[in-house]
Amino acid sequence: MAQLSEEQITLLREPHIAQLVTLMPDGSPQISPVWVDTDGSDVLINTALGRLKSNNMARDARVAVGVYDPENSYTRVVNVRGRVTSISEEGADAHIDSLAKKYMGVDSYPYADPDVTRVIVRIAPERISGG
Repeated sequence: MAQLSEEQITLLREPHIAQLVTLMPDGSPQISPVWVDTDGSDVLINTALGRLKSNNMARDARVAVGVYDPENSYTRVVNVRGRVTSISEEGADAHIDSLAKKYMGVDSYPYADPDVTRVIVRIAPERISGG
């Protein structure tokens, strides 16, 4: 298990779009831009059940996440390879609202759909580079 540095935690808590790489059933990579967060130990992603990325992560826990600061993309970057340790509905609606505040400056996620089940994906870092 790898540990995030204070600089990497700071970068993950800033409003930069992350690139999430999951694996398709045939093993090929699939990449999605996502909002990202951290609890200081794990990387947190919020998504909806039934999406390609959530289906991929439920089937194969191996993922990668990359975040860079567009103002300083060569030195302020963090790349995490890790494993999904949980996909949980608990707290996911509040989490997407906090991400909407971080990324959009609004108090609640404006695209909430009562027919969509939001989940928090917890990623335990196994290898970290950058930052």
